[in-house]
Amino acid sequence: MPPLPKPTVPDGYRKSFTTKYSRQSVRTCELTLDTRETDALQSVRVVTMARRSEVPLKEAPDGGWGWMIVISCFLVTVCTRAVSRCLSIFFVEFQNYFAQDYAMTAWIHSTVDCTTMLFGCGYALAYSPAIAIVGKYFSNKKAMAYGLAMSGSGIGTFILAPVVQLLIEEYTWRGALLILGGLVANICVCGALLRPLVLAEDLSSSTVGNAAEECNYEVSHEDPQLSFHSVDPTSFEKKKDKKQLCNCCPSHKEYAFLLTPDFLVFALSLLFMAYGCSTPFVHLVPYAVSAGVSQQQAAFLMSILGIVDIVGNISFGWLTDRRWLKKYRKYCYILTIGLDGASSLFIPILRSFPLLVPYAVLYGYFDGAYVALIPVVTSDIVGNAFLSSALGIVYFIHGIPYLIGPPIAGWLVDTTGSYTAAFLVSGLSMIFSSTLVISIDWIKKCRNSANIQTTVEESDPSIIAFQTASDNQI
Repeated sequence: MPPLPKPTVPDGYRKSFTTKYSRQSVRTCELTLDTRETDALQSVRVVTMARRSEVPLKEAPDGGWGWMIVISCFLVTVCTRAVSRCLSIFFVEFQNYFAQDYAMTAWIHSTVDCTTMLFGCGYALAYSPAIAIVGKYFSNKKAMAYGLAMSGSGIGTFILAPVVQLLIEEYTWRGALLILGGLVANICVCGALLRPLVLAEDLSSSTVGNAAEECNYEVSHEDPQLSFHSVDPTSFEKKKDKKQLCNCCPSHKEYAFLLTPDFLVFALSLLFMAYGCSTPFVHLVPYAVSAGVSQQQAAFLMSILGIVDIVGNISFGWLTDRRWLKKYRKYCYILTIGLDGASSLFIPILRSFPLLVPYAVLYGYFDGAYVALIPVVTSDIVGNAFLSSALGIVYFIHGIPYLIGPPIAGWLVDTTGSYTAAFLVSGLSMIFSSTLVISIDWIKKCRNSANIQTTVEESDPSIIAFQTASDNQI
């Protein structure tokens, strides 16, 4: 029996499906269909291939809606970090009401900070995303934007510290916490301001590959001469469900920076830095009260620390965005952490309100400076493409020392009978953290030189011949 002639395809049965996965490229999948396949194809549901509704940008806009993002992040830091800092004003109230020692009472504050940084619950659901999205909207003005956004913790502390003390005196600590809870509920408004932004660098090859793979539809046909293969519609649905499940899980490529030595050293330095900075915010008010300072003056120390924190946020954010200082912002970060730790070493001789005011000024300024530089330095180490994932890890690392730091300091107070050991350990921990960051550049230089040597050895045949001859002699 002679073979059947190859059927012709009318123009009316030529269909195209289009997928857009970036501004620059549009891929069209065309399927040539025979008239006998029309009924079969009607039972297969065609899925549109628009992977992203947002138009990707080549670079961050450095303005526009980005300033609304900064305002949103500013309010989030007020509702999270500022409120968390003001919990130290409740320290004496908690200690008297529950009749516990310093170590046990410190667990209240440390648990709040820990859950914010360590888990995906509570403040963490607002704090980390708000900070990460600022880096998406800004590039050249990134340090300035982060300085303004992170200054919310300082401004909030300055305003809330005396207000919280008045609320405690008027409504007791229970009523004060209830009012603070109503303030924190405004985080929902801040979340409504966050708009996702898609940059060209976010469109990885895996995303493009998935879009192209979904565009490759196959159609069933009985004639072996045609290039159609049999496909079950149910298998198509299973394949789609599997892809959706995979998209929900983070790719290992998003966390490839975890294996780099410079980030590992940076993460280790964050452990010591977070331990050191957690002690003053928890124990400054009770230390001042134990030194004979009144309760309102002790609360005012937190206000001073908060207002100077703003100056550190904004000034260092502006300075490190200058062209002549931009390449040295990692060293600015090292300097601020070291000076912040050094200021805590003088606590044992500060036994009055006039002497504690300079400490609050210095500590607040350098604290605001390095807090604004943490996202910037993280971006310099891992790159802007990994900033969101890296910030999540960075703040996750903060959670462990935030949990154990204040109770350890409280245990030192209970054991020694004074705050001297607690503040000395805090200051030395921050100084050691700054020395670890210094070694990052040395590690990076050693790694680059090793990579260059390996590349030369693999590409130079004379070196390979020399090594082979040496091996044969042995």
